[in-house]
Amino acid sequence: MTAPQLPGRLGRPDLTLRQDPRADPRMVAALAALGMADTLPPSPINAETSVEAILEFIAESEPGFGELSLALMAGAPPVEGVTSRVEVISGVDGNDVTLYIHRPTSSAVVPGIVHFHGGGMAMLEAAGVGYQRWRDELAAAGLVVVGVEFRNSGGKHGPYPFPAGLNDCYSALQWTASHRDEFGISTLLVSGESGGGNLTLATVLKAKQDGQLGLIDGVYAQCPYISNAYASPRPDLPSLVENNGLFLDCDQAAAMAKVYDPDGANADNPLAWPLAATSADLAALPPHVISVNELDPLRDEGLAYLHKLLAAGVSAVGRTVNGTCHAGDCLFRGAMPDVYAATIRDIKGFADSLPSRA
Repeated sequence: MTAPQLPGRLGRPDLTLRQDPRADPRMVAALAALGMADTLPPSPINAETSVEAILEFIAESEPGFGELSLALMAGAPPVEGVTSRVEVISGVDGNDVTLYIHRPTSSAVVPGIVHFHGGGMAMLEAAGVGYQRWRDELAAAGLVVVGVEFRNSGGKHGPYPFPAGLNDCYSALQWTASHRDEFGISTLLVSGESGGGNLTLATVLKAKQDGQLGLIDGVYAQCPYISNAYASPRPDLPSLVENNGLFLDCDQAAAMAKVYDPDGANADNPLAWPLAATSADLAALPPHVISVNELDPLRDEGLAYLHKLLAAGVSAVGRTVNGTCHAGDCLFRGAMPDVYAATIRDIKGFADSLPSRA
């Protein structure tokens, strides 16, 4: 009897997304149109690259990610029933933090979400069209959404290493919590994907350290970037090998981790890398949802965090979006609207499930 082949690049190191039988064919077609479904060129940066060269690469490549987001949203209908405005607040470090506030046009009391965008804490921006769309869709579902333009460790909003971005996210949480009545917020969540998933979990851990857990009613982290194991994949996180190069590359992830913490002084600090959190760090945290993507190198670190939460007695639910690459349920609004909508519904349903304070 022939033994079953291991999944992804564990079984076939040269496997591409186009060849992977797990991949949603609609996602493959969308990426193929952009030349991203086959073997991708090696990453020009890794953990051995100098900080200066990594920052130069981020600055050069960041605009292309905005263009990718536009391409993947092509054909999406306009979002109705939402209003938005911009607020600039003072962060804990004395810097300005821009917030993008999206609300349903109705005056009903609804849950609120403080949202942190992705980009490995090193690039991209809340002002990007993909994140504007994400906040609009959440607001149309019946949520008040506050998107945070935090300082990145590279790119247009950088370079500001850890803990600058986390401090901005924490400032935004405190400001939003203080304006719950003004916005008609019944329960308050923190949420984000990839690097924003890191900042989501780190913000909760920081709130606990500061005795401010009462600000947060729930946590929804998507494909969180939290292990800092990208340069030397850990055997307990096999997806780092299984799915490496299937859209997301671990060499680039390792390079972005380097500019986030240039001297490595925070390698074991759970506020920088939440997977380092102990059971004591996690005890008594509010309810969590950890959502991961089947074809993502980061899948197993998200699941490992879920298991740590459960072992610490935290109410936590895991969710795997099958057939999708890293953040695929957030990116492919045009090609896979049902997958995108399912995550919006799940966030809204989780928010509605939490006890209201209104």
